[in-house]
Amino acid sequence: MLSRSRCVSRAFSRSLSAFQKVRCWLRVVLFLAGVSLCQGPGYPDNTDSKFKHWILSKKTIKKTEWALMVFLFCFSLENDVITVQTPAFAESVTEGDVRWEKAVGDAVAEDEVVCEIETDKTSVQVPSPANGIIEALLVPDGGKVEGGTPLFTLRKTGAAPAKAKPAEAPATAHKAAPEAPAAPPPPVAPVPTQMPPVPSPSQPPSSKPVSAIKPTAAPPLAEAGAAKGLRSEHREKMNRMRQRIAQRLKEAQNTCAMLTTFNEVDMSNIQEMRARHKDAFLKKHNLKLGFMSAFVKASAFALQEQPVVNAVIDDATKEVVYRDYIDISVAVATPRGLVVPVIRNVETMNYADIERTINELGEKARKNELAIEDMDGGTFTISNGGVFGSLFGTPIINPPQSAILGMHGIFDRPVAVGGKVEVRPMMYVALTYDHRLIDGREAVTFLRKIKAAVEDPRVLLLDL
Repeated sequence: MLSRSRCVSRAFSRSLSAFQKVRCWLRVVLFLAGVSLCQGPGYPDNTDSKFKHWILSKKTIKKTEWALMVFLFCFSLENDVITVQTPAFAESVTEGDVRWEKAVGDAVAEDEVVCEIETDKTSVQVPSPANGIIEALLVPDGGKVEGGTPLFTLRKTGAAPAKAKPAEAPATAHKAAPEAPAAPPPPVAPVPTQMPPVPSPSQPPSSKPVSAIKPTAAPPLAEAGAAKGLRSEHREKMNRMRQRIAQRLKEAQNTCAMLTTFNEVDMSNIQEMRARHKDAFLKKHNLKLGFMSAFVKASAFALQEQPVVNAVIDDATKEVVYRDYIDISVAVATPRGLVVPVIRNVETMNYADIERTINELGEKARKNELAIEDMDGGTFTISNGGVFGSLFGTPIINPPQSAILGMHGIFDRPVAVGGKVEVRPMMYVALTYDHRLIDGREAVTFLRKIKAAVEDPRVLLLDL
């Protein structure tokens, strides 16, 4: 109520200020028209006769001023209600579905999320532009919107809504309440000293007809499905991101001639390097040294050696597009679906730059703050199923790219080393590629180059 009064007070002040300006202009207009604000009954007539029919009385002018004041006051109140529109999407996104976080009548603070718009690639949060109360939702929950579509109306208020205070603990008086006196024990029945009387044979035992006997209610049986397990099902609507993922993966299967080649990587050296330098790396860069940066850097090195893997077929013009830059997409699993933020210009990065970028993009993905620009483009993709314990798999190409590298879990396995059997930490890697563009020789050479650069990072320094 207090915020509403402040809102009305500010609106009145604005309308009064506007009224003063309009009144000045009104006087100028009337003066130019030959009308004096002092003319009327009791004032001398100092105007020309041809302007006498324009002369207004003082009472009429006052009525006009009050009408203007009321109009401006209402107009000022109307200006406190604003309509919030859908933000502009990226060029590759045309529409999205609305999911409301607030309802009509809810008080919201400035920058508080009112709704989320789920697009094909990410979710866009729509915050409140000011403190206020939601007056109307212009789009139903789950409705489709485009850029610039009105979403809701907000009546601005002066102060932010008060946060609900946590419920106070019960008063200590209840704790100190005296306990109810214990109920007295039931009286002890007297011990019988005589035998109960036995009925004589002349007195037949009393009997009741069968119809008069009421059957006792049987205990309720448990539900038939409870003991055997429920066999129910429910349905949920697929969100737009999941629908888009399904569509793109199916398009990749229908378009690309996908083939997968495999290899295995000995992780002994990279594990030893990580164990030796992780503390110094953390101290200098304030980042943890992981295995993903080694594979990203090795992939960029191999892509420079085999540029056809970094290329793509333009089906419209029947041309091969070779990219002179390397943008690697890193697949990240989120509750809403799989997202692939892009690390750009990887060929110019070192391990620290890659780890920093992966950390920033991962934090955005966890907070659902990835923008469309963070996921646009990409010339090659790395999918790490090893974080979930995957042993083996064949990844699907992320169109319009031509290849994808699949990482898997690290497991100790016996391998032959120098004619001896040793137990080493090994990882299977898989490369799925578009056989329309990439031949088996380029694919196998590319994967072996990644294997060599991960097993011995000195290959990168020596450019071997």
